Amino acid sequence: MKKTLIRAFSLLMVVALAALCVVGCSPAPKKELVIFSWADYIDPDLLAQFTEETGIAINYNYFNSEEEMLAKLEAVEGGDYDIIIASDYIINIARSEGLLKEIDKSKVPNYSNLNAEYLNQYYDPEGKYTIPYVAGTPLIVYDPSKVTCEITGYNSLWDESLKDQLVVMDHMRNIIGMTMKSMGYSLNTEDPDVIAQAGEKLLQLKPNIRALDGDTPHEKLISGECTIGYVFTSQVSAVLTERPDFAVCYPEEGMGFGIDSLFMPKNAPHEEAALSFMNFMCDPQISAKASVFTQYINCNAAATQYLPQEFLDNKAVNIPADVLGEIEFMEDISAEATEQMNEIWNTFKQS
Repeated sequence: MKKTLIRAFSLLMVVALAALCVVGCSPAPKKELVIFSWADYIDPDLLAQFTEETGIAINYNYFNSEEEMLAKLEAVEGGDYDIIIASDYIINIARSEGLLKEIDKSKVPNYSNLNAEYLNQYYDPEGKYTIPYVAGTPLIVYDPSKVTCEITGYNSLWDESLKDQLVVMDHMRNIIGMTMKSMGYSLNTEDPDVIAQAGEKLLQLKPNIRALDGDTPHEKLISGECTIGYVFTSQVSAVLTERPDFAVCYPEEGMGFGIDSLFMPKNAPHEEAALSFMNFMCDPQISAKASVFTQYINCNAAATQYLPQEFLDNKAVNIPADVLGEIEFMEDISAEATEQMNEIWNTFKQS
């Protein structure tokens, strides 16, 4: 009986020690960072570099629209994701709903590299929540050898000589906003009479529009199918890369402008990893690579020395300061104005 007890006790000790060894010798839990943004919006080489330098694995999730992103963020009450990259107006909505987490800047020392011109904007007036990633403005780009009229701004797009030559982005707020700017109003106008007038004027543009393209409008310009376009910054850059003979117009009526920024949701599960990534993206060399990859305006004052000359010469991403002084951010508007614009947009697309 005694031998049996000793043997049983010994067996229990072996099992206990084995369990301790499994716990003590198993690898540490894998560090992770969950990013939520548009597809292909961060250079994969930069993501790999971050993981190599920090040991933090990246789980990249993407959305198709910012409204989709906000709905998911609301559903998880600011949880599930560590870093989100999105546009200013949607960040402003998320901030108003209390879904953003304040950045501990003592853990983001590279924050000091950022260009002050892109900080403390309307969507984050005290600079508590966001890190500007890149900025941009839709522009007019055209083939001067085939466009016979003078292109000075939005109103030029209505010229009868441009019949069936124009490609524009498939984006309601930008196109209706551009139309209101052509009339001398803010692109954030909520006056129903002004919006109605813009709808009537937009219908008059239809004969000139050959294509409404939200994904690859630049390809129609590069191929020559269209001779003029109103498209996003990166798409203008794509055109200029393939067709350096094309000209860029900074609309005389003033331009819309946007900043895409990084932010942490209020219940980010891996806050330390998120802060580490923010600091990484604020590094001047990393920021320069990010801007070259996205072909959008760089927001890091210390990154200029690392930007290639081809990028610095690009008229889509290096806009003169006096021109940028006329920019206007696209902001969130009332539900009533949005509904009216949706009706106009649907009518326009179906006409």
